[in-house]
Amino acid sequence: MGSLNKAMIIGRLGADPEVRYTQNNTAVANMSVATSDRYKDKNGEWKETTEWHRVVAWGRLAEICQQYLTKGSQVYFEGPIQTRSWEDKDGQKQYSTEIKALAMQMLDTRGDQNQSGGSDMSGQKSQQSQDTATVADDAMDVDDDLPF
Repeated sequence: MGSLNKAMIIGRLGADPEVRYTQNNTAVANMSVATSDRYKDKNGEWKETTEWHRVVAWGRLAEICQQYLTKGSQVYFEGPIQTRSWEDKDGQKQYSTEIKALAMQMLDTRGDQNQSGGSDMSGQKSQQSQDTATVADDAMDVDDDLPF
């Protein structure tokens, strides 16, 4: 049997996406997403815990995140979990575990986006086409001449 590495989270951005460009001029967006869990403790009082997740998006998806997402935006991300390692300035090995976003969907209503500082887009059709963004690893430019 094969294996599966897929994370799906719905949460809110802790800050605006941080976008930088590689030497090949490929956009990379780093984001911090908070997810929350509410539960009752043994005394019957409501408690809330928050977990923070690192999310990275590449290429066109990174540019879309930069253009349409802001701090506080509610968003859905989907993609594999990956761990990167590097050596810090003291020669110590450091690790970072993150979700490599291959799909993103904005979950705020149109009014919420405008109130949180997001861009106002005219026309419902253009808004609907921007609500969901997906990117495959090797197919960032997709041919629109599909037969169906």
